[in-house]
Amino acid sequence: RRARGRVLVFVDDDCAVHRDYLRDLERHYASGEQWLIRGGRVELGDARDLPFTIKRSWARERLTPDVHPGGFVLGCNMTMHRDVAARIGYFDERFGAGGPLRSAEDTDYLVRAMLLGIAVEYVPDMTIFHHHGRRDRKAIEKLHRDYSLGNGGLCLKHVRHAPWLLRHFYWAARGAIRELAGGPAFDRELNLPHWPIVAMNLLGAARFAVLLLARRPRAEPVRQDQQANAQAR
Repeated sequence: RRARGRVLVFVDDDCAVHRDYLRDLERHYASGEQWLIRGGRVELGDARDLPFTIKRSWARERLTPDVHPGGFVLGCNMTMHRDVAARIGYFDERFGAGGPLRSAEDTDYLVRAMLLGIAVEYVPDMTIFHHHGRRDRKAIEKLHRDYSLGNGGLCLKHVRHAPWLLRHFYWAARGAIRELAGGPAFDRELNLPHWPIVAMNLLGAARFAVLLLARRPRAEPVRQDQQANAQAR
């Protein structure tokens, strides 16, 4: 609401930008392509932090329904032209830290962009360093659950217009069943399982349903004079 610039850049308060960040940003916008959201590389800012909430891919690519939008472009390193933001609208504050769904406000934004025909692109430069400070497994497991909670609400919110999101829930459920037979974990490096994803997805969908019901307008009580007028007619 307060931004006045032509280009919007989202960087979290626990991140530091690479010295070439603005140069990379300027080069990408010089291409003239305006109608897209672009995200860059996210590295650990402190080697003592566990390798989570980062993206180190060297491949430049665009988001398709075959890829889960969560983590494709991270909200701590995201940029767009202000006209793009004006078309998509504000973030849905039911999602994200401090909201009832705890996360996925950036993922929701990407899905809304795709539904409007706005491209989402990851580039391997535009680097930021994330000092997230999580160094014990308990903190990572909580964040893993929070992400899955938000993604569950996301699935229900967009089930009519982006039913392909349900495909990713199916893949998580299939992965969870395979884990019982010795299959791989969701994150092999951190040994994070699939089951919290499935459980928290369901809980997130249920919580979003409750939020929808809470927002429904209540029927106003009919006054006696209205009843009398109706009977007279």
